[in-house]
Amino acid sequence: MRHGKIVAEAYYAPYAAGILHQVNSVTKAVTSTLTAIASNDGLLDSPSHRVLDFFERGSIVNVDPRKEAITVQNLLDMTSGLELSQVELENPSLGVREMVRSPGWVKFILDRPMRSAPGEEFNYNSANQQLVSAILTKLTGMSTLEYAKAKLFGPLGINDVYWWHDPQGITIGGYGLFLQPRDMAKIGYLYLRNGVWEGKQLLPLAWIDKVNHATIDMHLSPGLRYSNCFWALPEKHVYMANGYRGQVIMVFPHWDVVAVTTGRNNFSLGEFAELISRSVKIG
Repeated sequence: MRHGKIVAEAYYAPYAAGILHQVNSVTKAVTSTLTAIASNDGLLDSPSHRVLDFFERGSIVNVDPRKEAITVQNLLDMTSGLELSQVELENPSLGVREMVRSPGWVKFILDRPMRSAPGEEFNYNSANQQLVSAILTKLTGMSTLEYAKAKLFGPLGINDVYWWHDPQGITIGGYGLFLQPRDMAKIGYLYLRNGVWEGKQLLPLAWIDKVNHATIDMHLSPGLRYSNCFWALPEKHVYMANGYRGQVIMVFPHWDVVAVTTGRNNFSLGEFAELISRSVKIG
């Protein structure tokens, strides 16, 4: 899309227009976007709010001052410091295996010991966004999917959607969302237009600016940074929602462009990020 219009579109068998596609970790960016909307609506007072405030502390184990200090922003930036698998960038199924096998996903995550202080290191894992989804459920009084339909998908005209949930009915925050490519582009366009849709400010401007100027070093490819569940190449003026096997919503603010891909390649997220970094030539 450029200047709000589709200028190029192609589908290859067995895919076609109008088919839902599993967007994998693009889901994380959608979950984070809902957090921004909750903040804009006054439901979340600040991304700096401490995570344990939303849960019953008495049932959580391995609590120490470092765990007490985890904020919502740490979850969004993958810097919570929780002891979580480090392999998800290479193999998502391995990265979430322990969580998925547990009877209660949120409790499993909250009970993890700390490996570092919050904000100290980047550690990509879907468990962080599962906590974000649980927090959204507590803040809104509805599932993350229901909130998305009311506050994001509805306003953007996204009607065809499917989203998995955990055994407790909490919408999965890190993956499991299915969208059509054109609807993925709508989400990118919301960011391209600084959070405004049909004259209404859905996302705070500060949120967009933080994504646009991401600073968390992912230690993957030179110049690649992370913020609010978006991958960014600030020096090349591009940021993206990135999912396993080639699911991407890429935003080029300087060119007024949104580009979307879906696919099923066998690249890991890390390998795909390296490919994107080398391919993007816009300065």
